[in-house]
Amino acid sequence: MGAPKRIQKFSHNKREVHRGRHRFEHWYVSNQVYFITARCRERFPAFASEAAKRVFWDRFEHYTHEAGFEPWVVSLLDNHYHVLGYATVGEHLKTLMQRLHGSVAKMVNDLIEPRRAHFWADEQGRDYFDGCIRDENQCRRAYRYTLIQSQRHGIVRDWRTYEHTRVWVELEACLKKARGLGAYLEGVPYQRYEGGRHTPR
Repeated sequence: MGAPKRIQKFSHNKREVHRGRHRFEHWYVSNQVYFITARCRERFPAFASEAAKRVFWDRFEHYTHEAGFEPWVVSLLDNHYHVLGYATVGEHLKTLMQRLHGSVAKMVNDLIEPRRAHFWADEQGRDYFDGCIRDENQCRRAYRYTLIQSQRHGIVRDWRTYEHTRVWVELEACLKKARGLGAYLEGVPYQRYEGGRHTPR
């Protein structure tokens, strides 16, 4: 294991503990494999239409390219999405997510009725979850979890037939790149990875 990575932490809540739980933080780490997921508030199917899905893909490809974030596999469903990819510069992830979510919310709201004043959020009110992948086993799990979302939700029997699961990089190539770059967050204990429901297992 090489030198410890620099972790930049960000939270909207400045209190360390809230309602008996440690505050949720976004971690921005350079040279890092990330699992990212987000859901529409109240599980509203904002992406049910093909037009809304096209908006997401257009803005996703634009802003990931702008931020230098390399998507490996992505699944978009009617009310949420999952991403596994690689961030060269961790600090760019914050701007990427702000611009992606802001523009998608604005443009998809132009397609739906009634408009959703609060577009993104999970049950805890978080607009998205970003997890730093810690090792090769977790990377394999996250890749497969993202890949088969359409099957898990009963949309199709085979993910290959679902247009909105997109593979940029095959799994073995991802693993080889992550190994070569040392792109895992190894040896950093953090409660949200220990049995948290956001972490693919």
